[in-house]
Amino acid sequence: MVVTGGQRNDGAMLVEVLADIHVPRLGRGRARTRPDAVIADKAYATGVIRAELRRRGIKAVIPAKSDAIAARRRRGSAGGRPPAFDAETYKDRNVVERSFNVAKQWRGLATRYDKLAITYRAAVTICALITWLRA
Repeated sequence: MVVTGGQRNDGAMLVEVLADIHVPRLGRGRARTRPDAVIADKAYATGVIRAELRRRGIKAVIPAKSDAIAARRRRGSAGGRPPAFDAETYKDRNVVERSFNVAKQWRGLATRYDKLAITYRAAVTICALITWLRA
C-alpha cells in the first residue's frame, strides 16, 4: 500500500507500488518481486506506464484509449502497431474492483476522515486483514 495525497493520480505511484511487491515462494528461494502481468483500466494506458512495465518485463493488460486508437487510424501505416491486449486476462480485473468496493464499505476509508497518513494506512491494513481472514 502506498498512501499519497488526494490530488495525486495513481499512475504516478506505479513505480513505488511495483517496488514494494514481495510474494513469498511456497518452496525454497527468494520472494518474487515481479508480477506476471498488470491488469489496469484505460487510465493507465500511457506511454510512460507501458514503457516502465516493458522495462521490468511485466505484461501490460491495459486496453487502448479510444482517442489513441482514432489517432493511430488517422496516421495510417505511420501510426504503428497497437499495443498487445489480452481480453481473457482483462476479465479478471473485476476482482480488483470488487476488492476496492469492499474497502469502500468502511466509512473512514471511503471518506478519508483520518488526518494522518499513518492512521489511514493502518485502517487500510486492518480492512485488508479482516477481509483476508473472512475469505
